[in-house]
Amino acid sequence: MAFDFDAAVIAPFRMQPGLRRIAPEVPQLTPLAPGSRHQREKLAVLSAYAPDALLCTPGFDAAPALSALATHAAAEHPGAWGWDGARAVAHHLGVAVGPGGALESVRAGTFGLGDEIGRCLAGLQPRWRLAGLLALAFAEDLAIVDGSDGTIPWLAVALPSFWAPREKVGRPFAAVHAPVADNAMLLKAASALVATITAPGRWERFVWTLTPHTRLHAHPDHVDPRRWALAGEGPIASQAWFRSERQSFVPVPGHRQTVFTIAIDVQPLLQVATRPARAQALHAAVSSMSPAVLAYRGLEPVRDRLLQALADLAAAPS
Repeated sequence: MAFDFDAAVIAPFRMQPGLRRIAPEVPQLTPLAPGSRHQREKLAVLSAYAPDALLCTPGFDAAPALSALATHAAAEHPGAWGWDGARAVAHHLGVAVGPGGALESVRAGTFGLGDEIGRCLAGLQPRWRLAGLLALAFAEDLAIVDGSDGTIPWLAVALPSFWAPREKVGRPFAAVHAPVADNAMLLKAASALVATITAPGRWERFVWTLTPHTRLHAHPDHVDPRRWALAGEGPIASQAWFRSERQSFVPVPGHRQTVFTIAIDVQPLLQVATRPARAQALHAAVSSMSPAVLAYRGLEPVRDRLLQALADLAAAPS
């Protein structure tokens, strides 16, 4: 995953757009190996909770954006993805999706019973199968931002970070971020941000938090609401996980739209903060979070314990 820790974890902590240009050699998509952690969690969600993950406002045509993304994926990762304008094939997965959502088994899969991907896609409505194949072939979750009205009319999000896609679909970009704590900078920049990401160009931004939740999938309906209340009295660092998002944008040629990609990763805090400099950076960021941000991220109950743990890690011999 292309999450840039040094660029993302800074102090004082601020909720801000934080857009930066993507270096020419850096890809926007991350191909998944068959049976990888991301793929297994996405398979479980799309098999059991597809209506919670795949959402579209009535009448919106996602075809141009999906075509643009499929074209981008084929150019960026030709060994993993093929696209001829009508038929997509995930080479590593042995599955193709043709016009009208027609499914084709190119070869047997290489994990499980070998047909997990095809069975999952067969359970989706035909109009969602290309999006489903993209979701299972790449780590990124997907959304479409419509620059004509600033809304998010379409989502394919299997691994949300404590938010429900159903509550975001069709809403303006600014309204989607309205619940975010200390959001003044985000909301003020919303119009300019939408104009930037829907124009030609390659942009990315980074988001992170600390959480006791170990899974990539964090839909609020499927996460224990007690969260940190379940943490024991033992060392908090061993119970904490670093959850990160790398977000990027793939503009849709000829349309005022962009495909918003969200790459989630979750790693043990002790694995992320092995270097004292990283522990120190996390300590500085958490200690500078406002009460509103701490409450929004659910860190209030463990703030002091986390800061002590991070100080101890920062002081440890490198």
